[in-house]
Amino acid sequence: MITMRRLRLTTAAVVAAVAAAACGSTDTGAAPPPAPKGDSVKVVAASTWEAGLAKAAGANDITVIVPPGLNHAPDYDPKPSDLAKVAEADVVLYAPFEGFAGKLKEAAGSRAKLVEVSLDNTPHKIKAEVTRLGAEFGTTETAIAWTTIFDIEYEALRKRVGRATRGTPPVIVAQAFVAWAADLAGARPAAVYGPQPPTAGQISKLMATRPRLVLDNSAMPGGAALANLRARRVVIQNFPDHRLDMMTMYRANANAIIAALG
Repeated sequence: MITMRRLRLTTAAVVAAVAAAACGSTDTGAAPPPAPKGDSVKVVAASTWEAGLAKAAGANDITVIVPPGLNHAPDYDPKPSDLAKVAEADVVLYAPFEGFAGKLKEAAGSRAKLVEVSLDNTPHKIKAEVTRLGAEFGTTETAIAWTTIFDIEYEALRKRVGRATRGTPPVIVAQAFVAWAADLAGARPAAVYGPQPPTAGQISKLMATRPRLVLDNSAMPGGAALANLRARRVVIQNFPDHRLDMMTMYRANANAIIAALG
């Protein structure tokens, strides 16, 4: 197993090798070339969440570090081969809660620009991040077009879920990082737990709300602790799948809520 010191040394060696191959020298004395703009920008994203936002903003050349489908992406330990991809990037996207973000920063060469991303699937926050990344990539028009389509499709999803509720928003309790999904059902969470699994005392408070639905986080599930709640458990996804399509993720979550409403 690679130790942290050995990984740092390996990462540094990889980045130096890539730089030497690209420039013919490790010390040219020249300033790095400006990062490309438009859809040709090379983006390395820590996870499919950042990658989905980058795709919505107009990026086409996207590499993802954490393999799609991994349950808890922040705990992923990048391999030297993963970190070598960073040296070839124009922009590196990461979130501060990802434990390996520091390794991405170490691996970033002089060409790569580090951009911290706020990961929250609340609609207005998603649109703000997509718009900001569009300005970063030089694809503002594409980003604005996506946010316009998002508004239309998101409202259509809320209407679909609303038909399943028969006009009465259900009582919902939710894990903190997926509380945003209650809005798909036209509701606000009656109670929020986590981000860690709820304690016995918290479970009593959750039960007191008499919820119809429990929105659980696929990346940090608390299903076992919530078994005594007489409510349907809905597993909500925050990360898009390998297609990196944010709207597909929203549709999947809406369908899961509709199925739970029965």
